[in-house]
Amino acid sequence: MANVKTAISLQKPLFEQVEALARDMRIPRSRLFAMALEDYVRRHENRLLLERINQAYEDGPDQSERARLRQTRRHHRKMVEGKW
Repeated sequence: MANVKTAISLQKPLFEQVEALARDMRIPRSRLFAMALEDYVRRHENRLLLERINQAYEDGPDQSERARLRQTRRHHRKMVEGKW
């Protein structure tokens, strides 16, 4: 995979923290930035996926689903009746 160089501006305290962390981890500063961005992108994609999942379920069960749920609960109650 091809690498692309880019320039970013950071406040000096953050840059110093990055320098120290990269040194402690014994990795190049550019690798630390890449790792941080990979993590950020992955978390962002997970948030978007969760939003889509929540949108898919926000309308709740329809009438047939509610009827099936009631039927399942009755069946479950019969299965465990007298066992507790």
